[in-house]
Amino acid sequence: MKGNILKMQTTLGDAAKNQPVQYQLPVGEGLLAMNAYIGQHIKLDYQGEINCIACGRKTSKSFAQGYCFPCFRSLAVCDMCVMRPETCHYAEGTCREPQWGETHCFIPHYVYLANSSGLKVGITRETQVPTRWMDQGATQALPIFDVANRKQSGLLEVVLKQHISDRTDWRKMLKSDADPLDLKAQRDELYETCSAEIADIIKQQGDGEIRRIDEQIVNIKYPVAEYPKKIKSLNFDKEPEIEGTLMGIKGQYLMLDTGVLNIRKFSGYNIDVNFV
Repeated sequence: MKGNILKMQTTLGDAAKNQPVQYQLPVGEGLLAMNAYIGQHIKLDYQGEINCIACGRKTSKSFAQGYCFPCFRSLAVCDMCVMRPETCHYAEGTCREPQWGETHCFIPHYVYLANSSGLKVGITRETQVPTRWMDQGATQALPIFDVANRKQSGLLEVVLKQHISDRTDWRKMLKSDADPLDLKAQRDELYETCSAEIADIIKQQGDGEIRRIDEQIVNIKYPVAEYPKKIKSLNFDKEPEIEGTLMGIKGQYLMLDTGVLNIRKFSGYNIDVNFV
């Protein structure tokens, strides 16, 4: 198959039944069911063309995982407040795309704990559960707050990340599955440690806007035959032809015996994909 690629689509499997995440790679107008090719030789040839995933125009360089520079400068999805939602400036009348903000930011969000390369805190729209966790390569996840909008989730994350990381160590995540954690115990400890700051945020935001929740831990298994002993990052901008045996898939990474490839980073790249 040949065409522009996008980040892999995921379907959660039942980890209790040893069922891994199912991955599909969008290539042009088609989808490749990637799990079926683990153990096979894959060759990916970059055709020297990138198309913006928003407007479709050709671009010599990709920004923010798939956008041309004009879209990077103008679209709300590329604004800094997406990465730091506590800095939301919608109320100031300066949102790049107010309608986009209303449909993507002013909807219910979760604050969650996850175990990817270790314990981390994160936020996501309710509509992105469990996709967000699979994209990060988490093996466990637990929603701990249900909030009314993205800014509120960001305010809580700022408090919690003073005590635990808000980032995934992608190299560590790709070397093995993280040791299991008691996420509910970690949650309860954070509730106690941050009780005063959490209470202040709830008071500021109003009754019913922020709720503590008691959900079940979601366990996630990935289709990995063998983890790499060393992590070498593969890059189409430096190596237009990438090939090797597909050893596994985790997060948005293809794990080859020659290195690991972050598919999401190269969204919009025109790739010829072949299996042997």
